Amino acid sequence: MTSLDVDAVKAFLAITDLQSFTRAAETLGTTQGAISVKLKRLEDQVGQKLVERTPRQVRLSAQGAVFIEAAREFLAAHDRAMGALTSARRRFAIGIASHVGGPELPTLLARLNAHDPALTIEVRLDDSRDLLAAFDHGEIDAAIIRREDDRRDGEVLVPEHFGWFATPDFEHRAGEPLRLAASSPTCAIRNLTARALDDAGIAWTEVFLGCGTFAVAEAVAAGLATSVFSCRLAPPGTVEVSQRLRLPALPSSEIILLSTLSDAKSRAALRTLAAAFREHRPPAAPTRPEPVRVRGPRALIRAGG
Repeated sequence: MTSLDVDAVKAFLAITDLQSFTRAAETLGTTQGAISVKLKRLEDQVGQKLVERTPRQVRLSAQGAVFIEAAREFLAAHDRAMGALTSARRRFAIGIASHVGGPELPTLLARLNAHDPALTIEVRLDDSRDLLAAFDHGEIDAAIIRREDDRRDGEVLVPEHFGWFATPDFEHRAGEPLRLAASSPTCAIRNLTARALDDAGIAWTEVFLGCGTFAVAEAVAAGLATSVFSCRLAPPGTVEVSQRLRLPALPSSEIILLSTLSDAKSRAALRTLAAAFREHRPPAAPTRPEPVRVRGPRALIRAGG
């Protein structure tokens, strides 16, 4: 019986997770040529072509898609066996933006724990800007956040598209300000919302101010107001209403992974987390609202007046 080569399986998973031979080589601290040799060795061992490579794309073959979960289980079992030989635990502090993480967060953490049982995982949920500050000050080892301002570093995990969401029976009467639910004044999504409406000349008023994304989602799901959400994290029972309410298009963003970790074990843990995030959070197609029709004079109306 043919035995699988651990390094070859690691190379295969790195190639498929990062969709690049070059990035896989950088992550594993080797050369692109060595990565290609390891993949070829694995394909020879299993007797199947696992990866299809073109000048523009790297993707799983049909056989690779069947094999990949078994490969992950094989590597996880290997790492657990090796981890059992030492009682030393390592600390891994990661920040995940509250408007990025969703109900699949336990699954992501379970995948990380399965990858390295000797890892003590510390998770901090906060706004992207607060987590970015904590990362820059060395308080956390890594952060999964929405890209802010002009910062260009970090590994892109998935694109982020936004839409206007409300309950199907939500009404906006002509001549009245648009009723909004919003988070704190420092929230980037809240500022994006206000800027888009102001630029379009649409009057608005905040009828609900919540502490965090989840509170805002509850208010929108209850029919109190409309608000902007990631198209992947819209509250249950709501629909996209930009066309019906003639609301402005919203710019897209990106969810990125920041890290300064360089040791092999930590980099492997980050790859596992990034791959799990991509699998459980596929990018949604952006909504294309109808052109905005401005009704009435430009106005800015604050809550309570």
